Amino acid sequence: MVRIVSLLPSATEIVCSLGLADSLVGITHECDFPEQITHLPVVTQSKIPKGLASRDIDGLVRDQLTSEAALYSLRGEVLNKVAPDLIVSQSLCDVCAVASSEVEAAAADLPGSPRVLNLSPNSLEDVFQTMLLVGRAADVGAHSETTVAALRRRVEAVRVSGETAAGSKPRVAVLEWLDPLFNSGHWTPELVALAGGEDCLGNLHQPSETTPWEKLAAADPDLIVVALCGFDVERSQQDVALLKAHSTWSQLRAVRAGNVAVVDGNAYFSRPGPRLVDSLELMAELLNRYRESS
Repeated sequence: MVRIVSLLPSATEIVCSLGLADSLVGITHECDFPEQITHLPVVTQSKIPKGLASRDIDGLVRDQLTSEAALYSLRGEVLNKVAPDLIVSQSLCDVCAVASSEVEAAAADLPGSPRVLNLSPNSLEDVFQTMLLVGRAADVGAHSETTVAALRRRVEAVRVSGETAAGSKPRVAVLEWLDPLFNSGHWTPELVALAGGEDCLGNLHQPSETTPWEKLAAADPDLIVVALCGFDVERSQQDVALLKAHSTWSQLRAVRAGNVAVVDGNAYFSRPGPRLVDSLELMAELLNRYRESS
């Protein structure tokens, strides 16, 4: 059996979706799904204090991008103890996981020099390809192909339904952060389009970026989806109060019509793993509700 350490929550979900939960020997401090893996040794730690306000979290992230100070680091003693054969890491985001250079250096010092697999998906297809890559690396290539094929069928069902939906495509704004305001990039505009909508803010297959309030107001979307990176619904609702306090929030089309949805951004949209298909189906449901109410 291949002994696997996952260094990001989406990788943990990919590993488990391929039937490899029993092969996991280490996870990150943020891995919380599926529940069966939450007891495993934690091999990472964060310097972001718990309970920090969103504006302060953003400040820490921006400081990290301009300095050598890492927000996430490995717990070397734990990593050495679990002795992995395969480490699944990432090179997509500079701030949301342990730096790839630190992972490579740590792996070189471990007994047996475990293989490091860096994932960097920017699209839904990229996510499927990373699942196949992990499957091959863990000697379950055939199972990974079956798993991905089932996910593709679900995607196609949503796409066909979105294409046949009556009326024009609703204009959607997916917000990834609220203080300051960020749009949602990478795969999210693609999910909106597959579900039958049009993302009016996002950067298709590009990172999310700070978005001036004036840009949101000018777009005046039909539907606003608040999907805050790393936040569940309860935590997200705290920041929604910042939107409501803005002088022109109540004038937006979506707000006036009651078409604002707050979803669990920690579980959906922000993790490039198999639950992106769940996220797609959730987006389709939100668009269907919009059409029914219009």
